[in-house]
Amino acid sequence: MSALQELFSDQLKDIYYAEKQIYKTLPKMTKKASSPDLRAAFEKHRGETEGQIERLEKIFELLNTPAKAKKCPAIDGILEEGAELMEEHDVGPGLDSAMAAAAQAVEHYEIARYGTLLSWSKELGMKDASAILMETLEEEEATDKALSKLAVTKLNKLASADDDDSGDESGDESDDDNEDASSAKSVSPGKRKKA
Repeated sequence: MSALQELFSDQLKDIYYAEKQIYKTLPKMTKKASSPDLRAAFEKHRGETEGQIERLEKIFELLNTPAKAKKCPAIDGILEEGAELMEEHDVGPGLDSAMAAAAQAVEHYEIARYGTLLSWSKELGMKDASAILMETLEEEEATDKALSKLAVTKLNKLASADDDDSGDESGDESDDDNEDASSAKSVSPGKRKKA
């Protein structure tokens, strides 16, 4: 087995694990979404993820190897970050915006993995695997674009208009402190849960 074949097999196990974890996480995100459009996007992607898992299993069959997942700390970290957002923020427009961003982080990870696997499968002359991987890569890219469009046209606008009843914060803070607070709000939109 060549070094590239070993790398391909290793990454295949990695993304197989990732897809199974994503499949388990999407219902939690769907339940927390207040936007019907975001809920629908998560439900649609769960169905796609199920198909992606089945396609990965076909690639394992093509390789005459059992479908085996390899724990992936990268996807675990991305999903943990999303779980923290769901715990820290109340259900509403801010959480919807944050979950769309977290879902896009997952999509970007998947796009990177599938793009690499596609490139390697072509180099290895694996035409059937390449076709399967291309189908999934296109699905992931379409999901990313759909989430981006939803965030820009609806979710972020609703989160921006969502009043957290704090009013203007005009105190004795320096301009630097205000800048830091503004940056924090843009990274973590929405109402934080009360401790």
